[in-house]
Amino acid sequence: MPERWRGLERFVIVETGFGLGLNFLATWQCWRDDPQACGHLHFVSFERHPLSGADLAVVQRRWPELAEPAGQLQRQWPAPNAGAHRLQFEGERVLLTLHFGDAAELLQQHAAGIHGDAFFLDGFAPAKNPALWSPHILKALAKSAAPGATLATWTVAAAVRQGLSAAGFAVTKAPGFGTKREMLRGVRRQSAQDGKETCNNPLDR
Repeated sequence: MPERWRGLERFVIVETGFGLGLNFLATWQCWRDDPQACGHLHFVSFERHPLSGADLAVVQRRWPELAEPAGQLQRQWPAPNAGAHRLQFEGERVLLTLHFGDAAELLQQHAAGIHGDAFFLDGFAPAKNPALWSPHILKALAKSAAPGATLATWTVAAAVRQGLSAAGFAVTKAPGFGTKREMLRGVRRQSAQDGKETCNNPLDR
Protein backbone atom coordinates (compact mmCIF):
# COMPACT_ATOMS: atom_id res chain seq x y z
CA MET A 1 0.00 0.00 0.00
CA PRO A 2 2.71 2.63 0.69
CA GLU A 3 3.55 2.92 -3.00
CA ARG A 4 -0.13 3.37 -3.84
CA TRP A 5 -1.15 6.02 -1.31
CA ARG A 6 1.90 8.29 -1.14
CA GLY A 7 1.27 11.83 -2.30
CA LEU A 8 -2.51 11.47 -2.07
CA GLU A 9 -4.85 13.37 0.22
CA ARG A 10 -7.11 10.34 0.66
CA PHE A 11 -7.02 6.66 -0.21
CA VAL A 12 -9.95 4.24 -0.12
CA ILE A 13 -9.61 0.50 0.45
CA VAL A 14 -12.56 -1.88 0.00
CA GLU A 15 -12.60 -5.34 1.54
CA THR A 16 -14.94 -8.29 1.17
CA GLY A 17 -14.93 -10.18 4.45
CA PHE A 18 -13.79 -8.26 7.55
CA GLY A 19 -13.33 -11.47 9.55
CA LEU A 20 -10.93 -10.93 12.44
CA GLY A 21 -9.98 -7.45 11.26
CA LEU A 22 -6.36 -8.31 10.49
CA ASN A 23 -6.29 -6.66 7.08
CA PHE A 24 -7.59 -3.43 8.57
CA LEU A 25 -5.23 -3.50 11.54
CA ALA A 26 -2.18 -4.31 9.42
CA THR A 27 -3.08 -1.57 6.93
CA TRP A 28 -3.64 0.95 9.68
CA GLN A 29 -0.28 0.08 11.25
CA CYS A 30 1.40 0.39 7.85
CA TRP A 31 -0.19 3.83 7.41
CA ARG A 32 1.08 4.87 10.85
CA ASP A 33 4.62 3.74 10.05
CA ASP A 34 4.78 5.56 6.71
CA PRO A 35 5.89 9.22 7.03
CA GLN A 36 4.63 9.81 3.48
CA ALA A 37 1.22 8.22 4.02
CA CYS A 38 -1.93 9.73 2.53
CA GLY A 39 -3.69 12.39 4.55
CA HIS A 40 -6.82 10.31 5.10
CA LEU A 41 -7.31 6.54 4.94
CA HIS A 42 -10.82 5.15 4.49
CA PHE A 43 -11.29 1.41 4.90
CA VAL A 44 -14.67 0.03 3.77
CA SER A 45 -15.45 -3.57 4.68
CA PHE A 46 -18.40 -5.94 4.25
CA GLU A 47 -19.13 -8.75 6.69
CA ARG A 48 -22.19 -10.97 6.81
CA HIS A 49 -21.35 -12.71 10.10
CA PRO A 50 -19.58 -10.20 12.39
CA LEU A 51 -18.02 -11.39 15.63
CA SER A 52 -19.17 -10.09 18.97
CA GLY A 53 -16.89 -7.57 20.64
CA ALA A 54 -15.89 -10.14 23.28
CA ASP A 55 -14.94 -12.74 20.70
CA LEU A 56 -13.01 -10.20 18.66
CA ALA A 57 -10.96 -9.23 21.70
CA VAL A 58 -10.12 -12.88 22.42
CA VAL A 59 -8.96 -13.83 18.92
CA GLN A 60 -6.98 -10.64 18.34
CA ARG A 61 -4.72 -11.49 21.27
CA ARG A 62 -2.92 -13.90 18.94
CA TRP A 63 -1.23 -10.90 17.30
CA PRO A 64 0.41 -8.88 20.10
CA GLU A 65 2.26 -6.71 17.56
CA LEU A 66 -1.15 -5.20 16.70
CA ALA A 67 -2.34 -4.89 20.29
CA GLU A 68 -2.52 -1.09 20.41
CA PRO A 69 -4.65 -0.50 17.28
CA ALA A 70 -6.63 -3.65 18.09
CA GLY A 71 -7.49 -2.20 21.49
CA GLN A 72 -8.78 0.97 19.84
CA LEU A 73 -10.87 -1.09 17.44
CA GLN A 74 -12.30 -3.20 20.25
CA ARG A 75 -13.34 -0.13 22.25
CA GLN A 76 -15.37 1.18 19.32
CA TRP A 77 -16.64 -2.16 18.04
CA PRO A 78 -20.39 -1.89 17.33
CA ALA A 79 -23.13 -4.35 18.16
CA PRO A 80 -23.46 -6.90 15.32
CA ASN A 81 -26.60 -5.28 13.94
CA ALA A 82 -27.27 -5.12 10.21
CA GLY A 83 -26.38 -1.85 8.52
CA ALA A 84 -23.47 0.58 8.24
CA HIS A 85 -21.25 1.48 11.20
CA ARG A 86 -18.66 4.31 11.01
CA LEU A 87 -15.61 4.20 13.30
CA GLN A 88 -13.06 7.02 13.49
CA PHE A 89 -9.42 6.91 14.56
CA GLU A 90 -6.34 9.13 14.47
CA GLY A 91 -8.34 12.35 14.82
CA GLU A 92 -10.70 11.25 12.01
CA ARG A 93 -7.79 10.68 9.61
CA VAL A 94 -8.47 6.93 9.60
CA LEU A 95 -12.06 5.88 8.99
CA LEU A 96 -13.50 2.38 9.09
CA THR A 97 -16.94 1.84 7.57
CA LEU A 98 -18.32 -1.59 8.43
CA HIS A 99 -21.28 -2.87 6.45
CA PHE A 100 -22.87 -5.78 8.31
CA GLY A 101 -25.07 -7.84 6.02
CA ASP A 102 -25.11 -9.55 2.65
CA ALA A 103 -22.26 -8.17 0.52
CA ALA A 104 -24.10 -8.76 -2.75
CA GLU A 105 -27.00 -6.53 -1.71
CA LEU A 106 -24.89 -3.92 0.07
CA LEU A 107 -22.39 -3.52 -2.77
CA GLN A 108 -25.22 -2.85 -5.18
CA GLN A 109 -26.60 -0.18 -2.84
CA HIS A 110 -23.30 1.61 -2.19
CA ALA A 111 -21.07 0.86 -5.21
CA ALA A 112 -21.54 4.16 -7.03
CA GLY A 113 -20.41 6.18 -4.02
CA ILE A 114 -17.42 4.15 -2.84
CA HIS A 115 -14.76 5.09 -5.41
CA GLY A 116 -12.28 2.49 -4.15
CA ASP A 117 -8.56 2.80 -4.90
CA ALA A 118 -7.66 -0.74 -3.78
CA PHE A 119 -9.57 -3.95 -3.07
CA PHE A 120 -8.80 -6.78 -0.67
CA LEU A 121 -10.83 -9.82 -1.75
CA ASP A 122 -10.64 -12.03 1.30
CA GLY A 123 -13.79 -14.12 1.58
CA PHE A 124 -13.93 -17.86 2.17
CA ALA A 125 -12.79 -20.10 -0.68
CA PRO A 126 -14.97 -19.95 -3.82
CA ALA A 127 -15.88 -23.61 -3.35
CA LYS A 128 -17.19 -22.91 0.17
CA ASN A 129 -18.82 -19.53 -0.43
CA PRO A 130 -19.46 -19.13 -4.17
CA ALA A 131 -21.93 -16.26 -3.64
CA LEU A 132 -19.13 -13.94 -2.53
CA TRP A 133 -17.26 -14.59 -5.80
CA SER A 134 -20.23 -14.45 -8.15
CA PRO A 135 -20.16 -12.37 -11.36
CA HIS A 136 -22.84 -10.21 -9.72
CA ILE A 137 -20.50 -9.21 -6.88
CA LEU A 138 -17.41 -8.85 -9.06
CA LYS A 139 -19.26 -6.47 -11.37
CA ALA A 140 -20.43 -4.46 -8.35
CA LEU A 141 -16.81 -4.21 -7.21
CA ALA A 142 -15.78 -2.92 -10.63
CA LYS A 143 -18.58 -0.36 -10.47
CA SER A 144 -17.26 0.87 -7.13
CA ALA A 145 -13.65 1.13 -8.38
CA ALA A 146 -11.80 4.31 -9.23
CA PRO A 147 -9.86 4.30 -12.54
CA GLY A 148 -6.62 2.40 -12.06
CA ALA A 149 -7.81 0.71 -8.85
CA THR A 150 -5.83 -2.37 -7.81
CA LEU A 151 -6.92 -5.62 -6.19
CA ALA A 152 -5.30 -8.53 -4.40
CA THR A 153 -6.61 -11.90 -3.30
CA TRP A 154 -5.12 -15.15 -2.13
CA THR A 155 -7.22 -17.28 -4.50
CA VAL A 156 -6.20 -18.00 -8.08
CA ALA A 157 -9.25 -20.10 -8.96
CA ALA A 158 -10.01 -20.04 -12.68
CA ALA A 159 -13.60 -18.94 -12.09
CA VAL A 160 -12.39 -15.94 -10.06
CA ARG A 161 -9.83 -14.94 -12.71
CA GLN A 162 -12.45 -15.20 -15.45
CA GLY A 163 -15.05 -13.33 -13.40
CA LEU A 164 -12.70 -10.46 -12.58
CA SER A 165 -11.58 -10.19 -16.19
CA ALA A 166 -15.19 -10.08 -17.39
CA ALA A 167 -15.95 -7.40 -14.79
CA GLY A 168 -13.20 -5.13 -16.13
CA PHE A 169 -10.03 -6.06 -14.23
CA ALA A 170 -6.74 -7.14 -15.80
CA VAL A 171 -5.47 -9.91 -13.51
CA THR A 172 -2.14 -11.70 -13.17
CA LYS A 173 -0.77 -14.38 -10.90
CA ALA A 174 1.97 -13.38 -8.47
CA PRO A 175 4.13 -15.25 -5.92
CA GLY A 176 2.04 -16.23 -2.91
CA PHE A 177 2.71 -15.97 0.81
CA GLY A 178 2.98 -18.50 3.62
CA THR A 179 1.99 -21.87 2.23
CA LYS A 180 0.34 -20.32 -0.84
CA ARG A 181 2.41 -20.79 -3.99
CA GLU A 182 0.49 -18.15 -5.94
CA MET A 183 -1.89 -15.25 -5.36
CA LEU A 184 -3.80 -12.94 -7.67
CA ARG A 185 -3.31 -9.26 -8.40
CA GLY A 186 -5.31 -7.03 -10.68
CA VAL A 187 -5.86 -3.53 -12.02
CA ARG A 188 -9.12 -2.04 -13.17
CA ARG A 189 -9.02 -1.42 -16.90
CA GLN A 190 -10.00 2.07 -17.99
CA SER A 191 -13.36 2.32 -19.71
CA ALA A 192 -14.85 4.94 -21.98
CA GLN A 193 -17.05 6.08 -19.11
CA ASP A 194 -14.19 6.88 -16.73
CA GLY A 195 -13.86 10.44 -17.94
CA LYS A 196 -17.61 11.03 -17.76
CA GLU A 197 -18.45 9.72 -14.30
CA THR A 198 -18.27 11.73 -11.11
CA CYS A 199 -18.08 9.69 -7.90
CA ASN A 200 -18.97 10.95 -4.48
CA ASN A 201 -16.24 11.36 -1.91
CA PRO A 202 -16.73 8.39 0.50
CA LEU A 203 -15.29 10.47 3.33
CA ASP A 204 -18.41 12.61 3.14
CA ARG A 205 -20.85 9.71 3.32
